[in-house]
Amino acid sequence: MSLRRTFAIVLRQLYLIRGSFPRIFPLFAWVAVDMVLWGFLTKYLNSVTSSGFNFVPVLLGAVLLWDFFIRIMQGVTMAFFEDVWSRNFLNIFATPLLISEYVAGLVLSSILTSMIGLVIMVLIAVIAFKLSFLVYGLMVILFLFVLFLFGIALGVFGSALVLRFGPASEWFIWPIPALISPFAGVLYPVSTLPQWMQAISRILPPSYVFEQLRVIVSGGAASGVVLLWSAFLAVLYIMAAYWFFARVYRHALRTGVIARYSAENLG
Repeated sequence: MSLRRTFAIVLRQLYLIRGSFPRIFPLFAWVAVDMVLWGFLTKYLNSVTSSGFNFVPVLLGAVLLWDFFIRIMQGVTMAFFEDVWSRNFLNIFATPLLISEYVAGLVLSSILTSMIGLVIMVLIAVIAFKLSFLVYGLMVILFLFVLFLFGIALGVFGSALVLRFGPASEWFIWPIPALISPFAGVLYPVSTLPQWMQAISRILPPSYVFEQLRVIVSGGAASGVVLLWSAFLAVLYIMAAYWFFARVYRHALRTGVIARYSAENLG
């Protein structure tokens, strides 16, 4: 695996973003809107409740973490979609580039772009709404790590689906975070879900993150074992997603689909 070829994929994404306002704007705009919307909602809830419970670290913190997960996933898929929209696959894979180097380049691109959104979210949450990360302690690092891993896994998996079924299938990828969020218990405990939904929650790493976040905010101690288990699950998802992407890529080469790539469904 060549780091030089991997960074070439990252460099291409940076060249695409540089000087392109339509590409730069989404990196911070929607996360800023989310932070402002949920920030004022938490302030309102704090003002109308007499229990003294602080909603900021529970709701705003959860939204920040969930938006980080979405930015990571979409960072991978958007980098992949740039090649889809430009029909650039033949140019890329006519080079000695390995599939592992290409996927690694997508992941590194996602890290760089998602960091922009994360910085904006943190600044708004801390400055405007007084969110203190001291509430979570060092566990916030594990929270971000688990969500990062799972976001990468879903991004690679979503990219593989588009590679297999064609550009039109990208509309199946955008709703994935919204479909997962009810099972992840982002804003409420998993125990409020019916049993069949709880069963699905147990195989989703984010559900453990948000459950432990609520434990910390309520004054308890987060379980390192639980978070390590969620990280292990996320690593398994990454391995499965990469295997699926590589298998789809080999299928595309064997059947000639990659040469016929167009805006139509490939079946």
